[in-house]
Amino acid sequence: MDRVYNFSAGPSQLPLPVLEQAQRDLVNYPGAGCSVMEMSHRSKPYQAIIDTAEKTLRRIMNIPDDYAVLFLQGGASLQFSMIPMNLARQGQTTAYAVTGQFAKKAWEEGKRWGNAVAVVNGKDTNFARIPEITPDMIPQDAAYLHITGNNTIFGTTYNTLPDTGNVPLVCDLSSTILGKEFDVSRFDLIYAGAQKNMGIAGLTVVIVKKDRLTDDLDPVIPTMLRYKVMADNGSMYNTPPCFAIYMAGLVFQWVEQEGGVKALEERNTKKAYALYDYLDQSQVFHPVADPKDRSIMNVTFTLPDDEQTAAFIKMAAGRGLTNIKGHRSVGGCRASIYNAMPMEGVQKLLQCMKDFEAGLRE
Repeated sequence: MDRVYNFSAGPSQLPLPVLEQAQRDLVNYPGAGCSVMEMSHRSKPYQAIIDTAEKTLRRIMNIPDDYAVLFLQGGASLQFSMIPMNLARQGQTTAYAVTGQFAKKAWEEGKRWGNAVAVVNGKDTNFARIPEITPDMIPQDAAYLHITGNNTIFGTTYNTLPDTGNVPLVCDLSSTILGKEFDVSRFDLIYAGAQKNMGIAGLTVVIVKKDRLTDDLDPVIPTMLRYKVMADNGSMYNTPPCFAIYMAGLVFQWVEQEGGVKALEERNTKKAYALYDYLDQSQVFHPVADPKDRSIMNVTFTLPDDEQTAAFIKMAAGRGLTNIKGHRSVGGCRASIYNAMPMEGVQKLLQCMKDFEAGLRE
């Protein structure tokens, strides 16, 4: 079977050169005599792998020296707990922008630790847009404002970061990291699951200001959930997700070879707006997200009814266009077009949509 165009929101399609490099290294990593999956994380070959991954990520994201880069486990979901535990005292006020399902989960976990306040909540519009945030809406004694940079389920994104006044900004960049340029210095902490735009499942990257790393935490916080412990041990207090870090390192190198994040953002924008331009004039397919908040990573759209939706998904699958079914919260379809999705895949999806609208069903 030929490789398909995988429009999954995650785990997502990987760049073919990365897969081919991993295939070459799989059995015998150069100079190691064994696979990455077999080597000790305390060995010199593996130390070189994780060091190179961090250095490459720092280059392509322009991460300042006063930020630590951590390679952790537990997914972005564990960060919903680690962030308040490490950045706020128990009971302290924290602020959240609830712009989708994962933003809501982060807020709910924040409430377990302290006075987590939802400064905006897009539930009434089914999260089809990003509500505006101004400094006067944010408790200025809050330990941080947490935002979800891109909402994969609803296809919305922060095209402009909010003005938080003096409140530090924390951001979940899971589905847009490396696909769009960000000024890291705008944030006190960034975190991202790797399985959308950085690699494979099992790895979470945390980029945090070093002055936010402290031992002065509530004693109840487990050792494994302390950022400073992880930073002091080079992300290897315990056995790290070795193969996932290796794969992320290959993706970081691929991003650099492709011209960096800026070049990929330009490419992603062209892919997304080729779809949006068609959706805006179609009589069958209708975009979900508010135009000003549209994501260039996840394009969401609906059809008139469930029968037509199912027919289109079947037709697309028959053409090698997979995983375009929308999340149950929205229905319809979703095309996740991360860095590894080539323009060719988007063009084939567009042709499928045009053929379907013209009455074809195969």
